[in-house]
Amino acid sequence: LSLVSLGVLALFALVEIFRAYFDFASSETMYEAIAGYGLGGSSIALFGRVGGGIYTKAADVGADLSGKNDYGLDEDDYRNPACIADNVGDNVGDIAGMGADLFGSFAESTCAALVLAASSPDLKSSWCGQMYPMLISSVGIVVGILTLLLQGTLYKVKDMPDVEKALKGILVISTVLMTPVVIVLSKWCLPETFSMGAGYEEVKWWYCAVSIMLGLWSGLIIGYVTEYYTSHSYTPVREIAETQKQSAATGIIY
Repeated sequence: LSLVSLGVLALFALVEIFRAYFDFASSETMYEAIAGYGLGGSSIALFGRVGGGIYTKAADVGADLSGKNDYGLDEDDYRNPACIADNVGDNVGDIAGMGADLFGSFAESTCAALVLAASSPDLKSSWCGQMYPMLISSVGIVVGILTLLLQGTLYKVKDMPDVEKALKGILVISTVLMTPVVIVLSKWCLPETFSMGAGYEEVKWWYCAVSIMLGLWSGLIIGYVTEYYTSHSYTPVREIAETQKQSAATGIIY
């Protein structure tokens, strides 16, 4: 939530600075320049992910080879100084890199939507219509906070098995809460019909709402399907575990 909040705030500040201090030929040109914000986010994601991953692997291999083979130390033994570098690399790759990926995806998708809104003669005449993509992200932050509050009440984590249920609960709650919000926001921000160029002269406001809701519920379905095939609580993973009792080769063939 903090990452998306900072991303929305920085993007909105950039829009306001460009509007106030730069003289662009049109709003389309301005938002095309702002699209560089997404490119910068992707570049940082590249360095965070690749740099962190390489650093982690080098430290991990060094720790394992030197600690295990030379000194007989267990993996991640606190007496092995290379484990410190391994943990630092894990944080860079798995936390900073993951956050940079999220920031890059958010920035690119939002900037692309802003460029599309600026290309519509009906939307660029309305500030609310132009800011519709950013409003979706901003309201999503509030929905995320409400989701975490409800999760603490509905899906309390007392033991390790409860973590899986809580994660599913967060996905369900956020999707259910965000669906009516998207409908109301689309109805409020967008005109009844607007043009998006040749061949798309009669675009209705609910087209945008349906597109976002399809993304919301598709993500929920993908999450459940992925869990079924990767969680130890369900048959597919348990069957693979059973085949490993005979030999590793049996499991690979299975």
